[in-house]
Amino acid sequence: MNPRGLRNNNPLNIRHNADVFQGEIKGTDKSFKTFSTMPYGYRAAFVTLATYLSRGWNTIEKIKSHWAPPSENNTDSYTAAVEKWSGVPRSKELTAADGADYILIVAAMSFVENGKNADISQVQAGFNLQSKITMQ
Repeated sequence: MNPRGLRNNNPLNIRHNADVFQGEIKGTDKSFKTFSTMPYGYRAAFVTLATYLSRGWNTIEKIKSHWAPPSENNTDSYTAAVEKWSGVPRSKELTAADGADYILIVAAMSFVENGKNADISQVQAGFNLQSKITMQ
């Protein structure tokens, strides 16, 4: 059986909240959102990370303390894994034009969340569905 995030087309396990994303559908999961397709799940991740960027949460370290809070996760381990699998240094300051790095970060986060390699074509498709983060 696939991990929860993949079953919900929500590879980064975005929790239910007041935000309604494109492609979000009513699912049966009590804690996490469900999306109609995997690219829409990835799109929601990029949109959320763009919101984080607008709040100054512009490094993997800063992202992780909000995405995977210490009360729920081993944040240090999560940060180290995302840095390792993405190849992006944890303290690199990202901008809205660092789309290539964000794609790698989101793919790495998906791996950490689900224990399976992300399908990079699906990550790219999700990136292409949004316009808040761009390529240099």
